Amino acid sequence: KKPETLRGFLARMTLPYPLRFKLAVKFARWTKPLQGLVPKSLRPMLELVPDELPAAQMLPAFTPAIGKRRGRVALQAGCAQQILAPDINASAVRVLAQNGIEVVVPKQGCCGALSWHTGQGEEAAKFARQLIETIPTDVDYFVTTAAGCGSAIHEYALLLRGTNLESAAAALAKKTLDISVYLDQLELEPIPPLMSPMRIAYHDACHLAHAQGVRAAPRRVLQRVPGLDVVNLADADTCCGSAGTYNIEQPEIAQQLGIRKAQAVLDSGAAALVSGNIGCLVQIDKHLQSRTDRVAILHTVQVLDRAYRKILS
Repeated sequence: KKPETLRGFLARMTLPYPLRFKLAVKFARWTKPLQGLVPKSLRPMLELVPDELPAAQMLPAFTPAIGKRRGRVALQAGCAQQILAPDINASAVRVLAQNGIEVVVPKQGCCGALSWHTGQGEEAAKFARQLIETIPTDVDYFVTTAAGCGSAIHEYALLLRGTNLESAAAALAKKTLDISVYLDQLELEPIPPLMSPMRIAYHDACHLAHAQGVRAAPRRVLQRVPGLDVVNLADADTCCGSAGTYNIEQPEIAQQLGIRKAQAVLDSGAAALVSGNIGCLVQIDKHLQSRTDRVAILHTVQVLDRAYRKILS
């Protein structure tokens, strides 16, 4: 086992804890003008820090279904995503409710994916145990909006093998679905046609396409929006460079992959880049910002939410 790097340690100590992470981002923004004085090994982390954070959006503990109740799910709140892009989960709640699904958001912590990615198995197992104990047993599914989290939860039985929670871990993994997969199974309420046609490019997050085998469902869901042209990126199976904490641990290679992916987005002529993982969205946005301000960065469920609310453009 390789010794943990300082970058990996700092990521593990901040990203899974929303309050710590928010404070760390604010501190890093103050530090950016002094980047030359920061140890070289930590500069890649500063480069990932956004210029500003979006306003917080509190998730209701319970959201009733609109119209006839068709199901009941628990939604994963997540950790870093709630700070970097709280609108993703807010959009998920609105889209699910719009389609007759009750949504509960239990108090929960990190799923353990970030610890699992950096080889900290005991810490990941601790997070897994805590999450398992918070998910209500009366829900049809546990819905995730971050591919990395969904992938980690599907490995809980391996992570907790030989413990008293192994069977519960397997049960939760079986009940866990990416939101694109869940929505693909529903007969969605009609989505209003777009005011004008729009082209979007879909990026396959590695933890969704490779780890979970989910490729078609997000595309089918997006194609239900009348007037939306969903195109594939060139070299679509190539990683964007995020890969959990890879863009922190291996910034040089991650940068090359990010530049390559951003160019593929530009070559597609799309007005928006869409994906199902917060890490990918942050990574690709970083490399697009220096090239254009004309490409929106959206999660799959944000596209549906905006289409339902007639504000997708």
